[in-house]
Amino acid sequence: MNLQEQIGALEVGVDQLLQAATVRAPRNEAAPGAPAASIASIADQPAADHADAPGAAPAHEPAPQADETRVAATALAASAETDAATADADVAVADTPAASAAQTAQAEAAVDEPPATAAEPVLEISRPVQNAITVTIGGQTVALNPLQIGELIEQLSFARASMQPEPPQGLPPNWRFVSTKNPVMAVQKQGNGDRLLVLRHTGHGWVPFTFSPDMVVQMYMMLTQR
Repeated sequence: MNLQEQIGALEVGVDQLLQAATVRAPRNEAAPGAPAASIASIADQPAADHADAPGAAPAHEPAPQADETRVAATALAASAETDAATADADVAVADTPAASAAQTAQAEAAVDEPPATAAEPVLEISRPVQNAITVTIGGQTVALNPLQIGELIEQLSFARASMQPEPPQGLPPNWRFVSTKNPVMAVQKQGNGDRLLVLRHTGHGWVPFTFSPDMVVQMYMMLTQR
């Protein structure tokens, strides 16, 4: 087949392609991508029929447009991956200040939060033997003998005398006490006319009281009335 015959065959093939495209146009509109595949298969058929002809041009060469399409698709995919990576980086950068702000808020809340109050130690007093008592505070136990107990009472009385509120003015109900009958006493006259009366209590020890002259008279009347 000479060159003129090959050209004629190609023209026939182009006419067939046009006719086929005209017939299939309505069907191909519903399925994009199908016309390219159908036209390509029909266009390849005449070239395949004349591939073995002497002096014929190569029947099927790689289409430059297909290569360009693949290159464009590859570039588009790479661009999409780059955009996605950039978007992820933007999200990470945008989240970083928020995370830092949240951590800062938590740190400030931890600083502002008052420390947990430790449980107050419990005072426990027991008397294991006649002449000793044990005092337990916060799990630590100390045994006190009578001399140490007297010193503790004296120190506590000094502290209690300057504390508020003062002891009640009247006798509290259900008050438990130990009285000393006929206590040993000592009296001393002060320079301003007051009388210092010191009574010895068996539990509290020596307990001092100061009376003005008027109070001495009232106490005498209270003690002598029937």
